[in-house]
Amino acid sequence: MESLLLTGKFDFLDFFFNLAFGTTGWLVIVCTALQMIGLWKMFEKSGIKGWWALIPAAREYQEGRCAGREQEGRTLSILTALTTLLNVSGVVPLILLSHSGMSIDTATAIIGVFTLALSLATFIYSIRVCSGLIEVYGVRKRWLWLWALGVTGFIPALIWGFNPKYQPEWKVEDIQAELARLASSGSSTVMDEGLSVNLKDRTVTEFFQKKVLLRDIHMSIPQGHMVLLLGGSGAGKTTYLNAINGYEKAHAEVKLNGTDMYKHYKKMQYEIGFVPQSEMMRGKDTVLNTLLDAAKLRLPRNVSARQRRERVDEVMDIFGLKPVKNNLVEKLSGGQKKRLSISMEFISNPSLFILDEPDSGLDGVMARELFEQLRKIADTGKIVIVITHTPDRVIDLFDDVIVLAKDSARTGRLAWYGSIEDARKFFGREKMEQIVKSVNRKEEGGDGLADEFVMKYAKEVA
Repeated sequence: MESLLLTGKFDFLDFFFNLAFGTTGWLVIVCTALQMIGLWKMFEKSGIKGWWALIPAAREYQEGRCAGREQEGRTLSILTALTTLLNVSGVVPLILLSHSGMSIDTATAIIGVFTLALSLATFIYSIRVCSGLIEVYGVRKRWLWLWALGVTGFIPALIWGFNPKYQPEWKVEDIQAELARLASSGSSTVMDEGLSVNLKDRTVTEFFQKKVLLRDIHMSIPQGHMVLLLGGSGAGKTTYLNAINGYEKAHAEVKLNGTDMYKHYKKMQYEIGFVPQSEMMRGKDTVLNTLLDAAKLRLPRNVSARQRRERVDEVMDIFGLKPVKNNLVEKLSGGQKKRLSISMEFISNPSLFILDEPDSGLDGVMARELFEQLRKIADTGKIVIVITHTPDRVIDLFDDVIVLAKDSARTGRLAWYGSIEDARKFFGREKMEQIVKSVNRKEEGGDGLADEFVMKYAKEVA
């Protein structure tokens, strides 16, 4: 083998002839053909053109769409394309590695490890896609192994495709059309006092394709309301907040107290306080100096030094930081650091206050005290929007809840906006964490009801 590789005399025609017409080659060809026939019918049942089953790699993506797992299908498609390329031209990387001075044994070992890793990844994503198909067709999980083993994948494909007994719970095109049809084409009322959000979409470009992160989110939040923002991982919570505060502009109209946030961003940046999850403070500075520096950054330039100091003293009083004003930041307790982090943003006396997991790392008592302080801030006429992963321990302090959910196209959608009690009735769950579970995908440990609640809410507000 080594001499053939080095001299370039490897007979590719013999190689492909043996692959195609050997016993094993014939078996693979027949099984693949049967699976394509079964997939053709399965695709048609799901509302997809059947001929996609004939295109290698592309059919894996369509399988993912049928399974309601488009992202996994896209990844499986890429893995399949790489595997095919490696199988067809596996000798090429060996030649290239050998010409780099590496021994054939070493090169073979490297290619072998890469092939093994690729095969393992392909198997894992095949399992994920098949799990989705099992849910869609409502069959038992034992079908999983027939599909995942590859060579026997034609059996479930033919049975699910041709047997009228097996029908998918929904069609790909139908559910997308229904979600689009029920998208709110109107807009929420623009209030003179409060926050009005009319977001059509927020998109990014990935792999030369436009991807919709958020779509059709409309709401009006009155002054003095403390609002909980819920949603599973990837539902678009941070993207939504960034769209509101103007950090990442969306195709949207966002107005705070009647003023357009996007058109007057420089003016309105003093009206928004955003506290990220991570604390950005210098440990060697004192509390007082930290807040004075924050005042210089967050207050308008025409504010005098005396006025800045008065505002700092006022904020330290509000958040109980005066007793530790000369302490170094690194010496503060976890709760004190959180209050200082919030104080830095509150310096500008914002009308809209946004906090991303302010209770992260705090015990129940300290978290409760922090949220009670945020409730007092809301009661002064501010709008406070909070993300927290432990909402039920402080839910009595909130007025409303926003629930974002990923629909079947992996787009963040509005599944609910309204009062806490009405949310409980709408979702049929008492706990907020149960509501999040209901809209999370099944492979994420949820109930997989995102599309159902997105459509239900769209009908309710239409």
